[in-house]
Amino acid sequence: MKTGVSLYSFHNYAKENSLGVKGCIKKAAEMGIDGLDFIETGLSYDDYIEYAKDIRKYCKEVGIEPVCFCTGADFLNCGDISEETEKVKRNVDIAAAYGCRYMRHDTTSGFGAGIKTARSFDNAIEIMAPAIREITLYAKKLGIVTITENHGFFSQDSDRVEKLINAVNDDNFGMLVDIGNFSCADESSVTAVGRAAPYARHVHAKDFHIKSGMLDNPGDGWFMSRGGNYLRGAIIGHGDIPVKQCIGTLARAGYDGYVTIEFEGLEDPIFGISAGLNNLKKYLP
Repeated sequence: MKTGVSLYSFHNYAKENSLGVKGCIKKAAEMGIDGLDFIETGLSYDDYIEYAKDIRKYCKEVGIEPVCFCTGADFLNCGDISEETEKVKRNVDIAAAYGCRYMRHDTTSGFGAGIKTARSFDNAIEIMAPAIREITLYAKKLGIVTITENHGFFSQDSDRVEKLINAVNDDNFGMLVDIGNFSCADESSVTAVGRAAPYARHVHAKDFHIKSGMLDNPGDGWFMSRGGNYLRGAIIGHGDIPVKQCIGTLARAGYDGYVTIEFEGLEDPIFGISAGLNNLKKYLP
């Protein structure tokens, strides 16, 4: 397995009045990290293509590989699903300009508040799967694998994501397994990764501190899981997610790709990424 980091993990360091994006890329390369995940920005399509090509060139200069472009999407609440599909296909073009092998796109935040019946994930799959299949078939022509993440509460449980992948039913569409995110749906990471491992095409390593919802709210920096427990981002190896055990499960299932740090802690991001990387390297086979 190889190490990666999401540029999202650098937080304010990625702003132009700090290190900036290229400064963060250089810092990641200096840390000895192998690959990068990119997050969406607000550029227009043409400007974005040129920007992505420039970043791809810079990554080659500093010796780090573009791996995954992470984008948003919502096929339930978009208004016009055909427009949303075309938007995501344009993001595939951007992933290709970056030189990424993977593009992660969201699926939905859940049914809107006005929907009172047929709100289950199975109902959502019927709406989403055809659009997702169209996108992955488009991406396949460009050599891009599309993936979805256990992310956003509604599409977070391992069994839900498994159902969606099987409904799309194309070998170019798989899962970005975020080891920590299952706890946002109050699902055991050990159980969930065991189910998700056969579908893993890319992996995010994330850790959380977790406190029971029976306790008082811990205050600033914490958020609530879907079931009312308290979570706070942690340095890998400092929190309650069994990251090492989950990586072992992925390895036994044959996964041999990137394990990318996604740091959401309160600590300084460069320290948090570096300390987490040191622990992550101990966990990789």
